[in-house]
Amino acid sequence: MVNPKFDDLRPYCDEEIASAMRRIAESESFPLISAYIYPDKKVEEVRQMIKSYTTINEFQLQLMKAANEQVLARTVRRFSYEGVDKLDKDACYLFVSNHRDIMMDSMLLQYALHCSGYRTTEVTFGSNLMISPLIIDIGKSNKMFKVARGGSIKDFYANSLHLSEYIRYTLTEKRESVWIAQRNGRTKDGVDATDQAIIKMFYMGSPDNPVRALAELNIVPVAISYQWEPCDTLKALEVYRRRRTGAYVKKPGEDLNSILTGVNQPKGEVHIAVGSPLSEADLAPLSGLPHSKLNRQVAALLDDRIRSSYKLTCNSYIAHDIRSQSSRYAARYTQEERDEFTRHYSAALASDVEDKKMFGDIFLGIYANPVDSKPTAVE
Repeated sequence: MVNPKFDDLRPYCDEEIASAMRRIAESESFPLISAYIYPDKKVEEVRQMIKSYTTINEFQLQLMKAANEQVLARTVRRFSYEGVDKLDKDACYLFVSNHRDIMMDSMLLQYALHCSGYRTTEVTFGSNLMISPLIIDIGKSNKMFKVARGGSIKDFYANSLHLSEYIRYTLTEKRESVWIAQRNGRTKDGVDATDQAIIKMFYMGSPDNPVRALAELNIVPVAISYQWEPCDTLKALEVYRRRRTGAYVKKPGEDLNSILTGVNQPKGEVHIAVGSPLSEADLAPLSGLPHSKLNRQVAALLDDRIRSSYKLTCNSYIAHDIRSQSSRYAARYTQEERDEFTRHYSAALASDVEDKKMFGDIFLGIYANPVDSKPTAVE
């Protein structure tokens, strides 16, 4: 049963799917969607197929599964994952993931869960990304729920409390797992760091016993790594402009461009590591701490587990060696791999920037910083 308290956030329910499918199938962009996901089918055939869906399960296990498989076939050389099989199929989890791509991080986790025989999760959907009726229909049909962005401090507090209540309701009453990024916005410098405000949001509805409230959420750290970082040049340009001017203002359509670039850009090897849930034993030593210190400690615990399980690729080591002007990690890559990365790096350096040295260091950091962030030795 749908709780009307969360109508402003929640995904569609099954009763709303048929109408959403008709709107998607009749949208102006549908022929492009059809050609990408089902290149061997006629548009009208796909349109009628989409219109026949009446449940979220049908939409996900047919259209979204096919979409994932097309992305994997076209842009990923090898996709691997670990740790999913250690989860309880009857339990609900709050997956807290590092954030490298707007869409692919959560999409690929959903695919890994499905392939392992687990239910998919609900997924956070930033209001800044709800930029057209078509994207809203696709997102909300795909178990995505809204996270409000922007507003005053008062709005931020109210929205955070509402979101906290919805996540807890989803996990404990709807009995659906949830995916959320460890921070607002993608990691653009290669350093995966959990926003302490996210931790505070998790227990906002139960501030008197935050440790118990956090333990009840079954928080699972997730690390996703890409051999070729999605939108690497775009991310480096954003960080560069912010450092040069002190601010960065997104252009109209920039989020959509990042979504499409992330989907279509070659990714090489992609790996997802699903960790063990934070247990009461993990959190119990934090009981009684001031909230600010608790938030910092829980964020650090997640950071340690995400960075520990992050899979370094040949590009991580190549970028580190180029940046440090050394051959420290030369045994971890081939000359061919280094040549390929160097060509990619040179293409990025052709960007219209005033300070090539600064921009180059930022670009290399996207790949190299995880080597230094990893808590365990990588020699």
